[in-house]
Amino acid sequence: MLSITALLALVSCVASGPAATTSAPDSSRTASAPATGTAAKGKTKAAPADDLSKYRPKFTPPPAPKALGAKAYVAPANHVNPQIDQRLRDQAYTNQNVKYTSGWRILAYVGLERDQAMAIRRSVISRYPDETDYVTFKQPIYRLFIGDYTTRLDAERAMLRIRPLAPKAELQPTQVLINKTRF
Repeated sequence: MLSITALLALVSCVASGPAATTSAPDSSRTASAPATGTAAKGKTKAAPADDLSKYRPKFTPPPAPKALGAKAYVAPANHVNPQIDQRLRDQAYTNQNVKYTSGWRILAYVGLERDQAMAIRRSVISRYPDETDYVTFKQPIYRLFIGDYTTRLDAERAMLRIRPLAPKAELQPTQVLINKTRF
């Protein structure tokens, strides 16, 4: 019952409200002229458009650059070139004395058999004579290292060549000899 009474109250509110009226068009405004600026059918004259120039931004041109006069040449007071040359010579001398750098070697063999280590060494040296080899012995283990590579990419390439001769080969990071031709 409560909902029926609420519904009746709403209907009575709507009925007591002001009636909807339709407004007549505003005739106090004057008709604007067509965009072309000519009179419609030659009977009436077009109204002038509003002047909007006062709202437009005004820009001033930048000042003209001044002519550069001839300046006197000023010689530099502190020469750094001799100092740089001396530092480069010192660094080059220091670099000549460097024998080792961090790099990679291929560990071709680890085991107890000297004969097997030497067989792998001979097969690698016979196929690749430019490769350097290092056989180390810490009782009772023999280790055969191949090559001196400064980058891992070079070591990986060499390992792909050596892998058929030494199937258990792996890379080991270590200090490698550089500039082998000078020593």
